[in-house]
Amino acid sequence: MKGTLFILSTILCTRAYCQTVPAVPPRQRDLIDIGKAVFHIRPHAPTPGRNVQFSFLPVSTQTAGPSGLTITATTAAFRLVNSKPANLSTATFAPYVAFPGRFGFALRSNLWLPYNSWNVLGDIRLLYYPQDTWGLGGAPTPAGRLRIDYKYARIYETILKRIRPSLFAGIGLLLDNRYDLDAPGDSALLQKFTHYPYGTSSSEQSTSTGISFNLLYDTRKNTENPLPGYYAHLVYRIDPSWAGSSDSWNSLYLDTRKYFPFSPTRQDMLALWAFYWTVLNTHTPYYDLPSIGWDPYQQRSGRGFPQNRYRGKSLLYGEAEYRRDLTADGLLGFVLFFNTNTVSEPDTGKFMYLHPAGGAGIRIKFNKRSATNIALDAGFSKGYTGIYLNLGETF
Repeated sequence: MKGTLFILSTILCTRAYCQTVPAVPPRQRDLIDIGKAVFHIRPHAPTPGRNVQFSFLPVSTQTAGPSGLTITATTAAFRLVNSKPANLSTATFAPYVAFPGRFGFALRSNLWLPYNSWNVLGDIRLLYYPQDTWGLGGAPTPAGRLRIDYKYARIYETILKRIRPSLFAGIGLLLDNRYDLDAPGDSALLQKFTHYPYGTSSSEQSTSTGISFNLLYDTRKNTENPLPGYYAHLVYRIDPSWAGSSDSWNSLYLDTRKYFPFSPTRQDMLALWAFYWTVLNTHTPYYDLPSIGWDPYQQRSGRGFPQNRYRGKSLLYGEAEYRRDLTADGLLGFVLFFNTNTVSEPDTGKFMYLHPAGGAGIRIKFNKRSATNIALDAGFSKGYTGIYLNLGETF
């Protein structure tokens, strides 16, 4: 617990500074360069006005363990207006199939308007998502797990206006609809298993329609591979029943990240990530409660744990990752990471147990222009090993 709080306080208290994006060194190489050399493709002269860099890879939003097999995801990195400065915008389309029995698609975007005057965040998903659940709390010796089949539709759209350099404020419209919640042979089995009455009834549906109020501070220039900088995002969410939610509830989410470079010319960096996520009343539907691997905007927390393994009314998370190039041309690199989490206990509301995990991964530069890496990681915790394949860094 003290270690997690230390990480959180370190990130929050460290002074932020703006980063610059260096030009691509002439000796940098990526998989596109290798493909051109192997197939003897002559480089074309740059097309005027073209400023879109594509990357693609078989990847899902959360692939871990032996059940992960996915179809192609495509990421486009671009600037909306070439002649006006702005951060690099990204859009990722990820239709996927993962066994056993998962399929769906996700479309996520992070758009920066000219001069970073506005930031528009989008997250649309349609999923068929059978998944285990372990109930509430963080006891290290679980009584068991329950497999639930359900369908999930999400629409998140958030727009933020710059009010000072790197500081933004805005509002979001959020919809989470889980339906056909089906436990084998008994529609009320989820409530019996979790001893939690909200979002677990035999109606087999849980809908949350909310409004979020956002405060964002972001000095990063590239979200796919953050350079030195700082990120903090505070989200207060309200889900009233009059807007269509199954139950009235609200929540608070604070996400902070800090990047410490050790070299001005190559990838050699310590990245820190911490967040605190809590609900503020007792009527929050079960699947909207804070849970590891379900952080609201990325779902990349908890490498080394099964997604959904720990759930409670409050969750505290911290992660540290060391990133370094292996080759001078930036083609290959590696990472070492450690994370820990704790969730509140259902009876007392206190944090009682720490759950550590760690691991390592390799990086292959897919596109040097957008600094997009192929990330292959192995994460470990007590009794579990997960393999994670992504485009871009975890955070």
